[in-house]
Amino acid sequence: MDSKLLFSLIIGILIVQYLLDTFLDYLNAKKYQEALPKELNDVFDEAEYTKAQDYKKTNYHFGIANDAFSILLTLSFLIFGGFEWIDGIVRNFTSNPILMALGFFGIIVLGSSIISIPFSYYQTFVIEEKFGFNKTTKKLFFVDLIKGLLMTAVLGGGILALVILFLEWTGNNFWLYAWGLFAMLVIFMNLFYSKLIVPLFNRQTPLEIGSLKSAIESYAKKVGFELDNIFVIDGSKRSTKANAYFSGFGKQKRVTLFDTLINDLSEEEIVAVLAHEVGHYKRKHIIFNLFATISLTGLTLFVLSLFINNPELSRAIGVSQPSFHAAMIGFVLLYSPISTITGLAMNFLSRKFEFQADNYAKETFAAPPLITSLKKLSKNSLSNLTPHPAYVFMHYSHPPLIERIRNLKA
Repeated sequence: MDSKLLFSLIIGILIVQYLLDTFLDYLNAKKYQEALPKELNDVFDEAEYTKAQDYKKTNYHFGIANDAFSILLTLSFLIFGGFEWIDGIVRNFTSNPILMALGFFGIIVLGSSIISIPFSYYQTFVIEEKFGFNKTTKKLFFVDLIKGLLMTAVLGGGILALVILFLEWTGNNFWLYAWGLFAMLVIFMNLFYSKLIVPLFNRQTPLEIGSLKSAIESYAKKVGFELDNIFVIDGSKRSTKANAYFSGFGKQKRVTLFDTLINDLSEEEIVAVLAHEVGHYKRKHIIFNLFATISLTGLTLFVLSLFINNPELSRAIGVSQPSFHAAMIGFVLLYSPISTITGLAMNFLSRKFEFQADNYAKETFAAPPLITSLKKLSKNSLSNLTPHPAYVFMHYSHPPLIERIRNLKA
């Protein structure tokens, strides 16, 4: 397949994906006006529901502008030789393939981050501020941005350099070594993300001794779940939205509660949320997701190895001198439909896992406090209570609130 045909295919994929996403967003927005299901009448009163609708509409209109800008910028970059221009810049400084790739992707990541700042700023300090969610200061906003870029440079740059070294040393078998590297990284991050990465952005403190900790420990003992690490994270310094998550396994497993969650829910509701998270662990969802991620990464790298040395991939994005970094861009764009399909499968399984974790919480603790906690969390985040089924199918990793409540009451 020649570069012109590949170029047309890339443009077609980008446009079709944009149109599909825009159509799904439109379908979802049409549901905003629907009356609430009777099971959710106690979530919002009339004024609160109006506020929730306004929040969703505002984000919808903002998303239209953001997505339109993104697709126009990407298409312009492809059509008018943006990748060739960046490739020319890095080649003026070095001919080393690793340094060229680091410079090439470094310019792209830095440029994308700078361009996205106005959109992120508006989202945070206008939309989230207007609806009472934002607690981020302007200083913290930019500090987070810089930290994120530095972490991307260190981790992403290191992985990229190693992958190119594997390619130079082993040829098309590089994917096996790269797969091993990614597998180790995924396992390492799963084990130590909360210990090493989270502290760069948030402060974590052990949950204080008291009735809440006693209730959590009592439940954990009841279901035979060894839990020594319960932490509270200062999520309130960025947002009023609440969350809780489980990370790690073995001796490294820990539960992290947002301070906003502790403020918003009763002790019984917090234990119910924790029971749901324990359900994921007991049902082996964490292990499954870990191996699914590693397997999908292996598949992607294997397919990449079949095409990475094809010079037409580089030329398809307008880069005249074939290289690993240019071919990578072309591959990612062409592979995106497969990524969408695997993403759909993972979302389907994730929604199924959420039902299973809810059922575990219902069986080992109680359904009513989990139902009320889900309602409170949805209310506090002004979430969409009437999403379109097609949008749920494509984008939701969790079932809609009404489906979870009906399942818990079944």
